[in-house]
Amino acid sequence: MYKERTLSQKINLFFKGLIMGGANKVPGVSGGMVAFVMGFYEELIYTFQRINGKAFKLLFNGRFKSFATYTNLQFLVWVMAGSMFSYFSVSLILDYFLRNYELYVWSWFFGMIIGSIYYISKDFGDWKPKTILGLVIGASVGISISFMTPATENDNLWFVFLCGIIGVSGMTLPGLSGSFILILLGNYVLLLVDSVNVLGNVITNLLSGNFEVLNDQVKVRYLKIIGVFTAGSAFGLVSISHVLGYVLKRWHQIVTAIIIGFITGSLGVVWPWKETIYKKEEGVFLLDQSGNKIIENYQRFIPNFNNQETWVSIGFIIIGIALILIIDFYDQKRK
Repeated sequence: MYKERTLSQKINLFFKGLIMGGANKVPGVSGGMVAFVMGFYEELIYTFQRINGKAFKLLFNGRFKSFATYTNLQFLVWVMAGSMFSYFSVSLILDYFLRNYELYVWSWFFGMIIGSIYYISKDFGDWKPKTILGLVIGASVGISISFMTPATENDNLWFVFLCGIIGVSGMTLPGLSGSFILILLGNYVLLLVDSVNVLGNVITNLLSGNFEVLNDQVKVRYLKIIGVFTAGSAFGLVSISHVLGYVLKRWHQIVTAIIIGFITGSLGVVWPWKETIYKKEEGVFLLDQSGNKIIENYQRFIPNFNNQETWVSIGFIIIGIALILIIDFYDQKRK
């Protein structure tokens, strides 16, 4: 599995991680789908699978080179570095466009997912009753998730740890958005908005030499929350990857069909024409730490085709599809 990479290949992995990390933060879009479409999904799963007892034994015995080779550390570092960096860069850009051009962004995502379904299914070529059943099951679960009712926010640390395990599914299961799952669990704002903002603020203060920030009990609470969430995510990545690695080896075609179904079902989550429903308490909108209204869910509707905005959105859907087709064209040409 391990292979030495050139500098350009490492930078390429970083940018793939950047896109995957940005996708993970957007409710309805799956980072795992990005990995699947960009062709490094299976290597990602098998790399996480190598974080096991043998890896820790090599590390504790000081056999760092063997540890790096066994765990495919070079690949993991570049992808995860890009993914983490995106939380403070790409995701902020996405947040801006979602606030100001929400319909067009969702339309673009919708088109990209349609293109991705074509991209990953065109060479599948193994449609049998069992793989068709896997496709139907995957699509049914994806659609069902999109219409679930969200829970209320819960900052209990055990529940936050569980959110980490479940939320990281967006990185490991293509089509299943970890961010949208966190909305359903009621903890999206707590874990991916407020806690991340506090972490950034604390790091900035510490780098400027202001250690008094660690005496702020509110900030310490958020640091505990994001620490536990990160631990849950790390545990989830490793444990889910072991399961996925096992089933990919034994039932590769069926799992691939289920993944295609998941991605197809996720179209219900990314449907561009929807009204955002915000949380209220006694008729007053609830706000996060940045003063933004907290999203509760989405109400989908059929667009008005007499509206110019609708046709512009359809144009963005076509652009999204075209982008994937262009990637496919150059991929085929390269091969």
